[in-house]
Amino acid sequence: MSIIEEFRMTDKIGIFSFFSGAGFLDLGFELAGGYKVLFVNEFHKPFMDTYKYSREKMGIEIPEFGYHLGDVAKYLEADQVRELKTELKNAKEKCKLVGFIGGPPCPDFSVGGKNKGREGDNGKLTKTYIDLISKIKPDFFLFENVKGLYSTVKHRVFFEEMKEKLRRSGYCITERLINALEYGAPQNRERIILIGFRTSVLKNYKVKVKNNDVLPGFNWEEHLLYSMEQIQEFPWPTENTFENNGVRECPQGVPRDLTVEYWFQKNNVISHPNAMNYFQPRAGLARFQTVAEGDDSKKSYKRPHRWRYSPTAAYGNNEVHLHPYKERRLSVAEALAIQSLPVEYEVPSELTLSDMFKTVGNGVPFLAAKGLANTIHDYVIYLENNKEHEETNSK
Repeated sequence: MSIIEEFRMTDKIGIFSFFSGAGFLDLGFELAGGYKVLFVNEFHKPFMDTYKYSREKMGIEIPEFGYHLGDVAKYLEADQVRELKTELKNAKEKCKLVGFIGGPPCPDFSVGGKNKGREGDNGKLTKTYIDLISKIKPDFFLFENVKGLYSTVKHRVFFEEMKEKLRRSGYCITERLINALEYGAPQNRERIILIGFRTSVLKNYKVKVKNNDVLPGFNWEEHLLYSMEQIQEFPWPTENTFENNGVRECPQGVPRDLTVEYWFQKNNVISHPNAMNYFQPRAGLARFQTVAEGDDSKKSYKRPHRWRYSPTAAYGNNEVHLHPYKERRLSVAEALAIQSLPVEYEVPSELTLSDMFKTVGNGVPFLAAKGLANTIHDYVIYLENNKEHEETNSK
């Protein structure tokens, strides 16, 4: 690394990514600007393979501390804690701040999932991630999970316990239930986001904090493109009779950038490298033809309306999502568009179709990730301005 590059790194915010999946959340931070992903951990090999492949295709550098395929729980072992702390220390010498980001697997907290909560194998990983943050103590963290952890009574108790542990570990925190639609992604996907900064970091920036303070000065609203109230008031189409390759104009008053068809066109899905990656209909073709365009009321065999946003992308959970106006299921290219990913993002063709769709459905919608990254970056700027203001006033 040259002296110039080393200097530029000091202006960056370093990221250690856990439960990285195929890297949709990480990509939001990388392309927001101001961040550098330094460490990547993922347990599922097809996800990690896609992460590496997509970054190579997009010309993004390999993380300085590498890719780590394996169980995140190993980082709580004494020797791994020491190694991770060393890497964090080295990162802090090059970056102005270093944070952890991650969304532990969430089926155990999902309303439509296993609902085992903290006792489920996946549910336990939430505690592992919180324990890791509390033990390693990055400057800040982002935690992402399903709405059920926040809204279901028995899971909420666990969530509150995890938040209290973070407070005792020296973090000021803030939370928000977000919807990907608010950030411009064409998908109705709610997630609870928890963000925290170490009180010692805040004090270094001359921010006055008390124990159990909500993160002072944090603004969730700046990078929202729409409010849910606005979204609910738009005259969305409901259902139309399915017509194979039928043409249908966008209704007046509908924001095109939140629609499935807008993103299909934006990402030129018919020419995308993953355009032909979709499950071929067999005996189910007749059923494909009977589902109305816009009928997403059932657990499976959902057909998004082209001029409306998609239901939550859950392609790896025995759900069948049909193309709005073709007699087939969605392609991987179309699923990537619904996840609001850049057109340059590709999934490797060597993966099985099941792994492809599980990989895509597992990720945080890119525009939501980018909006969250920008929100945290704005907060760091707020901290820097606060420190400058306080130091000026003290002279």
